[in-house]
Amino acid sequence: MSQQHTAPPGAHRPSPELPEPPEQPRLADITRSAGAPAELPRVLDYDAQPAALPKPRKRRVAVLFIALGAGLVVVTLLSAALGQMQIPVTEVIGSLCRRAGLSCGAAPSHPLADAALWEVRFPRVVLGVFVGAALAAAGAIMQGVFGNPLADPGIVGVSSGAAMGASLMIVTGLAAGSSFALPIGAFVTGTLTAMLIYSMARSRGRTQVVTLILVGVAVNAFCGAALALMTFAADMNQREQIVFWQMGSLAGALWDAVATVLPLLVVGLVLAFGIAGKLDLLSLGDDAARHLGVNIERLRIYAIAIVAVLTAAAVAFAGIIGFVGLVVPHLIRMLVGPGHKVLVPASALGGALLLVLADTFARTAVPYAELPLGMITALIGGPFFFILIKRSRTKNGGWL
Repeated sequence: MSQQHTAPPGAHRPSPELPEPPEQPRLADITRSAGAPAELPRVLDYDAQPAALPKPRKRRVAVLFIALGAGLVVVTLLSAALGQMQIPVTEVIGSLCRRAGLSCGAAPSHPLADAALWEVRFPRVVLGVFVGAALAAAGAIMQGVFGNPLADPGIVGVSSGAAMGASLMIVTGLAAGSSFALPIGAFVTGTLTAMLIYSMARSRGRTQVVTLILVGVAVNAFCGAALALMTFAADMNQREQIVFWQMGSLAGALWDAVATVLPLLVVGLVLAFGIAGKLDLLSLGDDAARHLGVNIERLRIYAIAIVAVLTAAAVAFAGIIGFVGLVVPHLIRMLVGPGHKVLVPASALGGALLLVLADTFARTAVPYAELPLGMITALIGGPFFFILIKRSRTKNGGWL
């Protein structure tokens, strides 16, 4: 019987010996044996095709400006051609060419075609282009100043103040004595209302955006009450004139009116394009913009003054036209982004296109009648803007 030797408890047991790993060949040995440089393992596949980069934004901006410019030219020609007396587009082009001393286009088929174009339709189209551009550019500036895509020129009280001034001219009878009394009164009161709102919102040399909005709401409410009082005190004819002016229209557009308001609109648009780049800095916040050397108060005063001039000059001859300064900048922002260097001029083109198109529909939809222009823009802009907000809510989970 064999004896089994067992180790006493607590004795150290030797660990089993593990086989040594094989020696890895060195790079020099591999090189000498193969006679060629060794191919190291590759972590990234550099021969793969690089991912396609998105198209540059400049291309989209160029396409947008070309589309808006071409659309504006087409719409203006159609607006001049359509009406109670139909004039072919070739004759419209021919009339423009003859006035410029060129030989192109077709000769007029009606003896009063040129008179209808140059005395009625062309002044209306020109005024519509600049009024739409002014309202849309003013809306883009206001949205940049307040940092809110739902802001419009009405916040600073220009529209309500202009309506109060126009109604005052009508009720006092001054509008009956001169065709320029009503637009002058609307322009002066609209500008003064904007200045009043800004001065009331300014405290200790600074202006808070929330305070400016609240003061604007209060002043707009007061102007609405004064407008209702004047409407109540007016007679039947004056009341109809007040109501129709508030609905907006380009029916009284003549070359004298265009010559009066055009310099203000052109200067305002040029100044708006000039400050567009600085508005981008406001989106960084007041403190960050100040660190970058921007005088916030001066920029806001300058921007609101430009908005007041543009809006007051636009509504002085066209009446209150809503949603142009609200919908157009928001739509342009969805297409090309929030950069104001592109947003402001693109909004001006888009506003001109929208207003001329709406005015053409307003005077041709009903035979021998003309629909209020402000009603058309509200009917188009209201549902369209709601669709845009609903789409943004579905995509981003919020209303803005």
